[in-house]
Amino acid sequence: MQIKIDDKAGFCFGVVKAIGTAEEQLSHNETLYCLGDIVHNNAEVHRLNEKGLQVIDHGQLPRLQGKKVLIRAHGEPPATYKEAERLGIRLIDATCPIVLALQQRIRKGYDEMRALKPVGQVIIFGKPGHAEVIGLCGQTDNTAIVVSSPDDLGGIDFSRPMRLYSQTTKSKEDFSLLIKNIETKISQTIGEVPDSHFIAYNTICNRVANRAAELVEFAHSVDVVLFVSGKGSSNGHYLYEYCKKVQPNTRLISDVDELQTTWFDQVERVGITGATSTPRWLMEAVAHAIINSQL
Repeated sequence: MQIKIDDKAGFCFGVVKAIGTAEEQLSHNETLYCLGDIVHNNAEVHRLNEKGLQVIDHGQLPRLQGKKVLIRAHGEPPATYKEAERLGIRLIDATCPIVLALQQRIRKGYDEMRALKPVGQVIIFGKPGHAEVIGLCGQTDNTAIVVSSPDDLGGIDFSRPMRLYSQTTKSKEDFSLLIKNIETKISQTIGEVPDSHFIAYNTICNRVANRAAELVEFAHSVDVVLFVSGKGSSNGHYLYEYCKKVQPNTRLISDVDELQTTWFDQVERVGITGATSTPRWLMEAVAHAIINSQL
């Protein structure tokens, strides 16, 4: 049996930066807290917990006066920074530069929409409640309309101006379909659409968009794909579903203990890949588990 690990899979730049920042801080033997899981991968979270990183939620901030708190790659809304300043908490900001730039763009769009009469709308294509989306909505004083799919249009007033942005890890195909659906609804509502009425900004991370295309060749080159990802990873869910369309014999696992021997019956080539939140060491551990089990 041949086992191939996708050399293009693994942490994106933003996650590498956040984890590197955490490890550098922990190397000084100081206590470091992180607002939420640093990455949507339980195995990597556990590894960093063993090094001393303590995961907290916002409700615990008042008890951390004078402590160091890490902001993960997903970013945080402005309210978090204000609360930390009030409490004397030292924030270690590891927000992904791409997410940070998106936050700034949304804030600019929000100010633009507020200045119009009637007031315009900021729409964010993303997963409600996702850490990145919470941070993006915070740039609009939590007035943004979050749509979860191309057909989730119920909260939009098509007669009012709007600016559309996307969570960085969404599907570019779904985003394009969402744009078409909104344009159709606007035409049905007000007729001819002025250029300034609706502007969509493609803010999907190129790393995510390119990964989908890269997966096609990899998935075609093997008989079964093991897609390694944390269950809570939006990027992982999207890429897994995309991979499964290309290679129906694709299995989603989050750790080595989920491997099943029946997956490898009469299989010659096994491919191992993952999300942009999947550590390389975990994919290698999956490969070693298969080899050592003599599957």
